[in-house]
Amino acid sequence: MRRAIILVLDSLGVGASADAGNYGDIGADTLGHIAAACAANQANRTGLRQGALRIPNLLRWGLGAAAAGSRGSPLEVPNLPPHNKIQGAWGHACEISRGKDTPSGHWEICGVPVTFDWGRFPVRDNCFPTSLLKNIMQQGGIDGTLANCHASGTEVIRDYGLEHLHSGWPICYTSGDSVFQIAAHEDVFGLQRLYDLCKLVKQLIEPFHIARVIARPFIGNRPDNFQRTANRRDLTTPPIAPTLLDHVQQAGGRVISVGKIADIFAHQGISHTVKAGHNMALVDLLLQQMQQEDSGLIFVNLVDFDSLFGHRRDVAGYAYALEQLDARLLEIESRLKADDLVLLTADHGCDPTWFGSDHTREHVPVVFFGPSVKSGNLGERASFADMGQTIACHLGLDPLLHGTVCEIF
Repeated sequence: MRRAIILVLDSLGVGASADAGNYGDIGADTLGHIAAACAANQANRTGLRQGALRIPNLLRWGLGAAAAGSRGSPLEVPNLPPHNKIQGAWGHACEISRGKDTPSGHWEICGVPVTFDWGRFPVRDNCFPTSLLKNIMQQGGIDGTLANCHASGTEVIRDYGLEHLHSGWPICYTSGDSVFQIAAHEDVFGLQRLYDLCKLVKQLIEPFHIARVIARPFIGNRPDNFQRTANRRDLTTPPIAPTLLDHVQQAGGRVISVGKIADIFAHQGISHTVKAGHNMALVDLLLQQMQQEDSGLIFVNLVDFDSLFGHRRDVAGYAYALEQLDARLLEIESRLKADDLVLLTADHGCDPTWFGSDHTREHVPVVFFGPSVKSGNLGERASFADMGQTIACHLGLDPLLHGTVCEIF
Protein backbone atom coordinates (compact mmCIF):
# COMPACT_ATOMS: atom_id res chain seq x y z
CA MET A 1 0.00 0.00 0.00
CA ARG A 2 1.19 3.51 -0.78
CA ARG A 3 1.20 6.31 1.77
CA ALA A 4 -1.14 9.30 2.14
CA ILE A 5 -1.16 12.19 4.59
CA ILE A 6 -4.22 14.28 5.42
CA LEU A 7 -3.36 17.64 6.98
CA VAL A 8 -6.47 19.37 8.33
CA LEU A 9 -5.96 23.05 9.09
CA ASP A 10 -8.86 23.05 11.49
CA SER A 11 -11.31 25.85 10.54
CA LEU A 12 -9.42 27.34 7.55
CA GLY A 13 -12.45 28.11 5.39
CA VAL A 14 -11.94 29.86 2.05
CA GLY A 15 -15.23 31.67 1.55
CA ALA A 16 -18.93 31.37 2.31
CA SER A 17 -20.76 28.50 0.65
CA ALA A 18 -23.99 28.89 -1.31
CA ASP A 19 -26.04 27.81 1.70
CA ALA A 20 -24.24 30.06 4.19
CA GLY A 21 -27.40 32.11 4.59
CA ASN A 22 -29.03 29.17 6.34
CA TYR A 23 -26.42 29.57 9.07
CA GLY A 24 -26.15 33.35 9.28
CA ASP A 25 -22.75 33.24 7.58
CA ILE A 26 -23.19 35.12 4.29
CA GLY A 27 -19.87 36.90 3.68
CA ALA A 28 -17.75 34.77 6.00
CA ASP A 29 -14.26 34.12 4.62
CA THR A 30 -11.70 32.87 7.11
CA LEU A 31 -8.53 32.96 5.00
CA GLY A 32 -9.61 35.91 2.86
CA HIS A 33 -10.41 38.14 5.82
CA ILE A 34 -7.18 37.20 7.60
CA ALA A 35 -5.18 38.11 4.50
CA ALA A 36 -7.07 41.40 4.08
CA ALA A 37 -6.52 42.35 7.73
CA CYS A 38 -2.81 41.63 7.39
CA ALA A 39 -2.57 43.66 4.18
CA ALA A 40 -4.20 46.60 5.98
CA ASN A 41 -1.76 46.31 8.93
CA GLN A 42 -4.65 45.34 11.18
CA ALA A 43 -3.18 42.02 12.30
CA ASN A 44 0.09 43.18 13.80
CA ARG A 45 1.35 41.97 17.16
CA THR A 46 4.54 43.28 18.74
CA GLY A 47 7.27 40.68 18.73
CA LEU A 48 5.09 38.21 16.81
CA ARG A 49 4.23 39.41 13.33
CA GLN A 50 3.40 42.46 11.25
CA GLY A 51 2.36 43.44 7.75
CA ALA A 52 1.13 41.26 4.91
CA LEU A 53 0.40 37.55 5.35
CA ARG A 54 3.51 35.70 4.16
CA ILE A 55 2.79 32.08 3.26
CA PRO A 56 4.93 31.41 0.14
CA ASN A 57 5.01 27.63 0.49
CA LEU A 58 1.28 27.28 1.04
CA LEU A 59 0.76 29.46 -2.03
CA ARG A 60 3.20 27.31 -4.01
CA TRP A 61 1.20 24.23 -3.04
CA GLY A 62 -1.98 25.92 -4.31
CA LEU A 63 -3.78 27.34 -1.26
CA GLY A 64 -4.06 30.85 -2.70
CA ALA A 65 -5.48 29.58 -5.98
CA ALA A 66 -7.95 27.39 -4.08
CA ALA A 67 -9.14 30.40 -2.10
CA ALA A 68 -9.41 32.58 -5.20
CA GLY A 69 -11.56 29.96 -6.92
CA SER A 70 -13.92 29.90 -3.96
CA ARG A 71 -14.19 33.60 -3.20
CA GLY A 72 -14.00 34.85 -6.80
CA SER A 73 -11.04 37.17 -6.21
CA PRO A 74 -7.35 36.81 -5.34
CA LEU A 75 -6.07 36.78 -1.79
CA GLU A 76 -4.42 39.97 -0.58
CA VAL A 77 -1.00 38.43 -0.12
CA PRO A 78 2.38 39.26 -1.66
CA ASN A 79 3.91 37.27 -4.49
CA LEU A 80 0.92 35.19 -5.54
CA PRO A 81 2.36 32.64 -7.97
CA PRO A 82 0.80 32.30 -11.42
CA HIS A 83 -0.97 29.01 -12.04
CA ASN A 84 1.91 27.63 -14.06
CA LYS A 85 4.20 28.02 -11.02
CA ILE A 86 1.91 26.18 -8.59
CA GLN A 87 3.20 22.69 -7.81
CA GLY A 88 0.03 21.15 -6.38
CA ALA A 89 -3.49 20.49 -7.59
CA TRP A 90 -6.02 22.91 -6.13
CA GLY A 91 -9.74 23.51 -5.79
CA HIS A 92 -12.39 24.04 -3.15
CA ALA A 93 -15.15 21.80 -1.80
CA CYS A 94 -18.75 22.33 -0.74
CA GLU A 95 -20.05 20.57 2.35
CA ILE A 96 -23.19 18.52 1.88
CA SER A 97 -23.37 17.52 5.54
CA ARG A 98 -25.84 19.54 7.56
CA GLY A 99 -24.44 21.99 10.07
CA LYS A 100 -20.83 23.06 10.52
CA ASP A 101 -19.58 20.63 13.13
CA THR A 102 -16.10 19.16 13.43
CA PRO A 103 -17.16 15.48 13.23
CA SER A 104 -19.39 16.10 10.20
CA GLY A 105 -16.60 17.83 8.29
CA HIS A 106 -14.02 15.15 9.05
CA TRP A 107 -16.39 12.27 8.34
CA GLU A 108 -17.40 13.77 5.00
CA ILE A 109 -13.74 14.20 4.04
CA CYS A 110 -13.47 10.46 4.64
CA GLY A 111 -16.49 9.55 2.54
CA VAL A 112 -19.37 9.67 5.04
CA PRO A 113 -21.56 12.80 4.72
CA VAL A 114 -23.92 13.56 7.61
CA THR A 115 -27.32 14.15 6.04
CA PHE A 116 -29.29 14.58 9.29
CA ASP A 117 -29.34 17.35 11.88
CA TRP A 118 -27.38 16.86 15.08
CA GLY A 119 -29.13 18.00 18.22
CA ARG A 120 -28.22 21.41 19.62
CA PHE A 121 -29.08 23.29 22.77
CA PRO A 122 -31.09 26.54 22.52
CA VAL A 123 -29.22 29.86 22.52
CA ARG A 124 -30.31 31.21 25.89
CA ASP A 125 -29.29 31.22 29.53
CA ASN A 126 -30.12 27.95 31.29
CA CYS A 127 -29.87 26.18 27.94
CA PHE A 128 -29.62 22.65 29.35
CA PRO A 129 -32.81 20.83 30.39
CA THR A 130 -33.30 20.74 34.16
CA SER A 131 -33.91 17.00 34.05
CA LEU A 132 -30.57 16.42 32.31
CA LEU A 133 -28.63 18.46 34.87
CA LYS A 134 -30.43 16.70 37.71
CA ASN A 135 -29.40 13.31 36.32
CA ILE A 136 -25.80 14.49 35.86
CA MET A 137 -25.63 15.66 39.47
CA GLN A 138 -27.27 12.57 40.92
CA GLN A 139 -25.32 10.01 38.93
CA GLY A 140 -22.08 12.03 38.84
CA GLY A 141 -21.97 12.63 42.57
CA ILE A 142 -21.86 16.42 42.37
CA ASP A 143 -23.99 19.01 44.16
CA GLY A 144 -24.37 21.49 41.33
CA THR A 145 -23.13 22.83 38.00
CA LEU A 146 -22.03 26.26 36.77
CA ALA A 147 -22.61 28.35 33.64
CA ASN A 148 -25.38 26.41 31.81
CA CYS A 149 -25.09 28.65 28.76
CA HIS A 150 -23.54 29.20 25.32
CA ALA A 151 -20.03 30.51 25.84
CA SER A 152 -16.48 30.83 24.59
CA GLY A 153 -14.27 28.27 26.31
CA THR A 154 -11.71 30.80 27.51
CA GLU A 155 -14.31 33.31 28.66
CA VAL A 156 -16.33 30.76 30.57
CA ILE A 157 -13.38 29.67 32.72
CA ARG A 158 -12.48 33.30 33.29
CA ASP A 159 -16.05 34.04 34.42
CA TYR A 160 -16.72 30.90 36.46
CA GLY A 161 -13.27 29.55 37.33
CA LEU A 162 -13.05 31.00 40.84
CA GLU A 163 -16.56 29.85 41.71
CA HIS A 164 -15.61 26.40 40.42
CA LEU A 165 -12.54 26.33 42.69
CA HIS A 166 -14.63 27.36 45.71
CA SER A 167 -17.66 25.12 45.06
CA GLY A 168 -16.16 22.15 43.25
CA TRP A 169 -18.99 22.32 40.72
CA PRO A 170 -18.04 21.66 37.07
CA ILE A 171 -18.54 24.37 34.44
CA CYS A 172 -21.04 23.14 31.82
CA TYR A 173 -21.51 25.04 28.58
CA THR A 174 -22.16 24.64 24.86
CA SER A 175 -21.78 26.47 21.54
CA GLY A 176 -23.38 26.60 18.12
CA ASP A 177 -22.05 23.08 17.55
CA SER A 178 -23.70 19.89 18.70
CA VAL A 179 -21.66 19.69 21.88
CA PHE A 180 -21.79 19.53 25.67
CA GLN A 181 -18.55 20.83 27.19
CA ILE A 182 -17.36 20.47 30.76
CA ALA A 183 -14.51 22.58 32.11
CA ALA A 184 -12.88 21.67 35.41
CA HIS A 185 -9.58 22.33 37.15
CA GLU A 186 -7.11 19.62 36.29
CA ASP A 187 -5.67 19.40 39.81
CA VAL A 188 -8.49 20.52 42.10
CA PHE A 189 -11.35 18.65 40.42
CA GLY A 190 -9.10 15.94 39.02
CA LEU A 191 -8.42 14.92 35.44
CA GLN A 192 -9.69 11.36 35.68
CA ARG A 193 -12.77 12.53 37.54
CA LEU A 194 -13.47 14.96 34.69
CA TYR A 195 -13.06 12.20 32.11
CA ASP A 196 -15.38 9.91 34.08
CA LEU A 197 -18.00 12.64 34.35
CA CYS A 198 -17.83 13.27 30.59
CA LYS A 199 -18.26 9.57 29.92
CA LEU A 200 -21.40 9.57 32.08
CA VAL A 201 -22.75 12.69 30.36
CA LYS A 202 -22.18 11.15 26.92
CA GLN A 203 -24.53 8.32 27.95
CA LEU A 204 -27.11 10.70 29.42
CA ILE A 205 -27.34 12.94 26.35
CA GLU A 206 -27.92 10.14 23.84
CA PRO A 207 -31.66 11.00 23.66
CA PHE A 208 -30.71 14.56 22.66
CA HIS A 209 -28.61 13.36 19.66
CA ILE A 210 -25.60 15.48 20.64
CA ALA A 211 -22.47 14.66 18.65
CA ARG A 212 -19.77 15.28 21.26
CA VAL A 213 -19.02 15.72 24.94
CA ILE A 214 -15.71 17.50 25.45
CA ALA A 215 -13.59 17.49 28.60
CA ARG A 216 -11.90 20.90 28.98
CA PRO A 217 -9.36 20.75 31.82
CA PHE A 218 -7.64 23.94 32.92
CA ILE A 219 -5.04 25.09 35.45
CA GLY A 220 -4.34 28.31 37.33
CA ASN A 221 -5.65 29.97 40.47
CA ARG A 222 -7.19 33.25 39.32
CA PRO A 223 -8.98 34.61 36.23
CA ASP A 224 -5.90 36.21 34.72
CA ASN A 225 -3.88 32.99 34.72
CA PHE A 226 -6.50 30.31 34.08
CA GLN A 227 -5.27 28.30 31.11
CA ARG A 228 -6.71 25.29 29.29
CA THR A 229 -4.33 22.34 29.07
CA ALA A 230 -3.51 19.87 26.31
CA ASN A 231 -5.45 17.12 28.10
CA ARG A 232 -8.67 17.85 26.27
CA ARG A 233 -10.68 14.76 25.42
CA ASP A 234 -13.56 14.48 22.93
CA LEU A 235 -16.15 11.74 23.36
CA THR A 236 -17.77 11.51 19.93
CA THR A 237 -20.63 9.52 18.50
CA PRO A 238 -19.11 6.84 16.22
CA PRO A 239 -19.30 7.41 12.46
CA ILE A 240 -22.60 6.29 10.98
CA ALA A 241 -20.90 4.16 8.27
CA PRO A 242 -17.41 2.83 7.46
CA THR A 243 -15.02 5.67 6.62
CA LEU A 244 -11.80 5.86 4.63
CA LEU A 245 -10.03 4.93 7.86
CA ASP A 246 -11.92 1.63 8.11
CA HIS A 247 -11.18 0.88 4.46
CA VAL A 248 -7.45 1.40 5.01
CA GLN A 249 -7.44 -0.99 7.95
CA GLN A 250 -9.54 -3.59 6.16
CA ALA A 251 -6.98 -3.58 3.35
CA GLY A 252 -4.20 -4.29 5.84
CA GLY A 253 -2.92 -0.72 6.22
CA ARG A 254 -2.31 1.34 9.32
CA VAL A 255 -4.05 4.61 10.24
CA ILE A 256 -2.05 6.98 12.43
CA SER A 257 -3.95 9.69 14.31
CA VAL A 258 -1.95 12.82 15.08
CA GLY A 259 -3.83 15.11 17.46
CA LYS A 260 -7.56 14.79 18.05
CA ILE A 261 -8.39 12.70 14.94
CA ALA A 262 -8.93 9.54 16.99
CA ASP A 263 -11.44 11.34 19.22
CA ILE A 264 -13.32 12.74 16.22
CA PHE A 265 -13.78 9.22 14.83
CA ALA A 266 -14.56 7.72 18.26
CA HIS A 267 -11.30 5.71 17.82
CA GLN A 268 -12.95 3.75 14.99
CA GLY A 269 -10.49 2.83 12.23
CA ILE A 270 -7.46 4.04 14.20
CA SER A 271 -4.30 1.94 14.52
CA HIS A 272 -2.14 4.26 16.63
CA THR A 273 -2.57 7.68 18.25
CA VAL A 274 -0.05 10.37 19.16
CA LYS A 275 -0.95 13.71 20.73
CA ALA A 276 0.73 17.00 21.52
CA GLY A 277 -0.21 20.35 22.98
CA HIS A 278 0.06 22.77 20.06
CA ASN A 279 0.37 23.00 16.29
CA MET A 280 4.14 22.98 15.99
CA ALA A 281 4.45 20.01 18.35
CA LEU A 282 1.87 18.22 16.18
CA VAL A 283 3.98 18.95 13.10
CA ASP A 284 6.96 17.48 14.97
CA LEU A 285 4.92 14.32 15.58
CA LEU A 286 3.87 14.21 11.92
CA LEU A 287 7.52 14.30 10.85
CA GLN A 288 8.33 11.50 13.31
CA GLN A 289 5.50 9.37 11.99
CA MET A 290 6.64 9.98 8.42
CA GLN A 291 9.97 8.49 9.42
CA GLN A 292 8.31 5.46 11.01
CA GLU A 293 5.36 4.69 8.74
CA ASP A 294 6.12 3.82 5.11
CA SER A 295 2.53 3.13 4.01
CA GLY A 296 -1.10 3.64 4.96
CA LEU A 297 -2.65 6.89 6.22
CA ILE A 298 -1.27 9.55 8.55
CA PHE A 299 -4.12 11.85 9.57
CA VAL A 300 -3.33 15.16 11.30
CA ASN A 301 -5.58 17.84 12.81
CA LEU A 302 -3.92 21.18 13.61
CA VAL A 303 -6.44 22.31 16.20
CA ASP A 304 -4.91 25.65 17.26
CA PHE A 305 -6.24 27.42 14.17
CA ASP A 306 -9.75 26.75 15.46
CA SER A 307 -9.52 26.57 19.24
CA LEU A 308 -6.93 29.27 19.94
CA PHE A 309 -7.54 31.73 17.11
CA GLY A 310 -10.81 31.18 15.24
CA HIS A 311 -13.12 30.84 18.22
CA ARG A 312 -11.24 33.54 20.10
CA ARG A 313 -11.47 35.88 17.09
CA ASP A 314 -7.72 36.42 17.17
CA VAL A 315 -6.75 37.51 13.66
CA ALA A 316 -3.09 38.19 14.40
CA GLY A 317 -2.68 34.86 16.18
CA TYR A 318 -4.31 33.00 13.29
CA ALA A 319 -2.07 34.75 10.77
CA TYR A 320 1.05 33.94 12.76
CA ALA A 321 0.01 30.28 13.07
CA LEU A 322 -0.36 30.08 9.28
CA GLU A 323 3.08 31.59 8.82
CA GLN A 324 4.53 29.11 11.33
CA LEU A 325 3.04 26.18 9.43
CA ASP A 326 4.22 27.60 6.12
CA ALA A 327 7.80 27.59 7.39
CA ARG A 328 7.51 23.88 8.23
CA LEU A 329 6.22 22.71 4.84
CA LEU A 330 9.74 22.30 3.49
CA GLU A 331 10.45 19.78 6.25
CA ILE A 332 7.34 17.83 5.28
CA GLU A 333 8.36 17.94 1.62
CA SER A 334 11.86 16.66 2.46
CA ARG A 335 10.36 13.47 3.91
CA LEU A 336 8.04 12.67 1.01
CA LYS A 337 8.61 9.53 -1.03
CA ALA A 338 8.10 9.44 -4.79
CA ASP A 339 4.60 7.98 -4.55
CA ASP A 340 3.35 9.90 -1.49
CA LEU A 341 0.22 12.01 -1.57
CA VAL A 342 -0.53 14.90 0.81
CA LEU A 343 -3.98 16.47 1.16
CA LEU A 344 -4.21 19.90 2.77
CA THR A 345 -7.76 20.91 3.68
CA ALA A 346 -10.10 22.04 6.48
CA ASP A 347 -13.29 20.79 8.11
CA HIS A 348 -15.30 24.05 8.25
CA GLY A 349 -14.64 27.77 8.70
CA CYS A 350 -14.15 29.86 11.83
CA ASP A 351 -13.69 33.40 10.55
CA PRO A 352 -11.83 35.38 13.24
CA THR A 353 -13.33 38.63 11.92
CA TRP A 354 -16.91 37.31 12.26
CA PHE A 355 -19.37 38.06 15.04
CA GLY A 356 -19.80 35.63 17.92
CA SER A 357 -17.40 32.75 18.53
CA ASP A 358 -18.89 29.88 16.51
CA HIS A 359 -17.82 28.12 13.32
CA THR A 360 -18.74 29.60 9.94
CA ARG A 361 -20.29 27.76 6.97
CA GLU A 362 -17.65 27.94 4.24
CA HIS A 363 -15.99 26.07 1.43
CA VAL A 364 -12.77 24.33 2.39
CA PRO A 365 -9.55 24.25 0.38
CA VAL A 366 -8.69 21.13 -1.59
CA VAL A 367 -4.93 21.05 -2.13
CA PHE A 368 -3.17 17.85 -3.20
CA PHE A 369 0.62 17.85 -3.19
CA GLY A 370 3.25 15.22 -3.89
CA PRO A 371 6.10 14.35 -6.24
CA SER A 372 3.75 12.69 -8.74
CA VAL A 373 0.80 15.09 -8.45
CA LYS A 374 -0.17 16.87 -11.66
CA SER A 375 -0.56 20.59 -11.09
CA GLY A 376 -3.95 21.93 -12.13
CA ASN A 377 -7.28 23.44 -11.18
CA LEU A 378 -9.73 20.93 -9.69
CA GLY A 379 -12.51 23.51 -9.56
CA GLU A 380 -15.45 23.35 -7.18
CA ARG A 381 -16.01 19.90 -5.73
CA ALA A 382 -19.59 18.96 -4.93
CA SER A 383 -18.65 17.27 -1.65
CA PHE A 384 -15.77 16.99 0.80
CA ALA A 385 -16.03 13.26 0.03
CA ASP A 386 -14.18 13.79 -3.27
CA MET A 387 -11.02 14.14 -1.20
CA GLY A 388 -11.43 10.80 0.56
CA GLN A 389 -12.36 9.09 -2.69
CA THR A 390 -9.17 10.39 -4.30
CA ILE A 391 -7.04 9.12 -1.42
CA ALA A 392 -8.79 5.74 -1.55
CA CYS A 393 -7.90 5.51 -5.25
CA HIS A 394 -4.30 6.49 -4.54
CA LEU A 395 -4.02 3.78 -1.87
CA GLY A 396 -5.53 1.13 -4.12
CA LEU A 397 -8.67 0.67 -2.01
CA ASP A 398 -12.17 -0.22 -3.12
CA PRO A 399 -14.23 2.91 -3.90
CA LEU A 400 -15.96 4.68 -1.01
CA LEU A 401 -19.74 5.02 -1.10
CA HIS A 402 -19.55 8.78 -1.69
CA GLY A 403 -17.30 11.08 -3.66
CA THR A 404 -15.71 11.44 -7.10
CA VAL A 405 -12.00 10.97 -7.74
CA CYS A 406 -10.09 14.17 -8.48
CA GLU A 407 -7.83 14.00 -11.52
CA ILE A 408 -4.47 14.66 -9.93
CA PHE A 409 -2.18 12.11 -11.63
